[in-house]
Amino acid sequence: MTPPPLAVIDIGSNSGRVAVLSLTEDGHLEMLSDGRTSLHLIDDVATVGRLSPEAIDRVVRAVHDFLCIAVTARADRTVAVATAAVREATNGEELARRLLEDTGVTLEIIDGDEEAHYALVGAVHGLAVEDGMLVDIGGGSLEISRFRGREAVSTWSLPLGAGRLTAGFLTSDPPRTPEMHALRDHVEATLQEVGVPVLEPTEQLVGTGGTIRNLAKIHRARITYPIPRMHGYVLDREHLRDVVDQLVMIPLARRDAIPGLSRDRADTVSGGGLAVLTVMDWIQARSLVVSGQGLREGVALEHTGRLPSAAAARRASVAALVARFTTWEEGRASRRRRIAATLLDALMPHVDEDLRDTLDHAALILDVGRSVDYYQRWEHAAAIVVAADLRGFTHRRIALLASTIAGAGGGRPNVRAYAPVLSAADRRPVEQLSVILALADQIERRSGDSDGVPRVRQHDRRRAVAIRLAGCAVWQSTELARRFKRAFGRDLSVDAAPLPGDRVP
Repeated sequence: MTPPPLAVIDIGSNSGRVAVLSLTEDGHLEMLSDGRTSLHLIDDVATVGRLSPEAIDRVVRAVHDFLCIAVTARADRTVAVATAAVREATNGEELARRLLEDTGVTLEIIDGDEEAHYALVGAVHGLAVEDGMLVDIGGGSLEISRFRGREAVSTWSLPLGAGRLTAGFLTSDPPRTPEMHALRDHVEATLQEVGVPVLEPTEQLVGTGGTIRNLAKIHRARITYPIPRMHGYVLDREHLRDVVDQLVMIPLARRDAIPGLSRDRADTVSGGGLAVLTVMDWIQARSLVVSGQGLREGVALEHTGRLPSAAAARRASVAALVARFTTWEEGRASRRRRIAATLLDALMPHVDEDLRDTLDHAALILDVGRSVDYYQRWEHAAAIVVAADLRGFTHRRIALLASTIAGAGGGRPNVRAYAPVLSAADRRPVEQLSVILALADQIERRSGDSDGVPRVRQHDRRRAVAIRLAGCAVWQSTELARRFKRAFGRDLSVDAAPLPGDRVP
């Protein structure tokens, strides 16, 4: 039984947010509703060390609004946490008392290690990463976590937030070169002091937080890119350097015109960008995987006590997606999946796990396209895959999945449409998977309620493949045979009669 939704309120140094989340039985975390407002608490704390009455009033008003969102989304409980600005404020407990009196919400003021832990749990939940480091930059602090097997082994919470650094170092508009050098020197000195290590070759760097997502959005707005979501987007260090170089040259009044940049990040994104770039230089990370999740999702997962593996997250995410469509039938999808697996084992026995996983998910997802139009179901299913909030999938896996499904509908898969995520080298394996999926779909439609798993015999000397369909009438498809020949270099025949060498009772 799926537990009722949980609302998580995050009182951050720069903004306040609420997320109403539901966790399915198999571990898929689904966003039901959310809200956000600017708070700029770090401005008070950085200057006078405490929250002004006006700042406390802003938080109380925000929480009242967040509770309305939570109630409307049918959340049965609310968890509220506060991070760097509130924990550093000398009157942070005063804010907690005021919230309890005025809203009934108990505010937990978490320490830096807890903030880093929640951010890590939330960020890696929906990414296909196992080992590496996470950087989470907020308005007041920057958290770094090193993880193995998706679990933290060490954490650092540092006073290097985007708002704090911008106010403390970048006093000119636009900032002057000495100011930027001083900021970077300060970040480097802090990293050295606490002993943040270099990233190992087998590790990946993950980034979360609004500043990092905005930096990635600015870069993505410059290029043609096939996947609309930020979660899983890979930002190269040199591309980040180009983005930061652009930002620090533009006065604040003109930053609103930068594509991809949120207006309420315009005043602090330069300081945050310089900090993230310095971290990447220090740990020698060539790229950063952007996570669309973070602290709020981590709090939700901790309160439910579940953090699935990347593979389990993919399975749960696909299950949650197909369950939304009345055209999807579990029996048919499961038969198609078994048929596709049998064909793959016979035709591509040494295929890597990414491609095997791609075909498995494609066979399950295909029927969601019928909810839009039966005759264009391939294209619609592919579009749904690209637009869906699939967790545990890299952008490459999403592109492989969508191009395989679209290609199964006829013609050659257009891998160019998914550049730069896919390359010309992916064309042949995607075409082969598409043909197998199309063949599995044709066979499933003729299998009735039976298992429908075919027998496959390859004739090497004749460069031919024969498929026997038990209990099925003779069926041939000239078009599919032509596509099969192009993809595999062999002739295809489909027959209900026994293959040579079969025993006939």
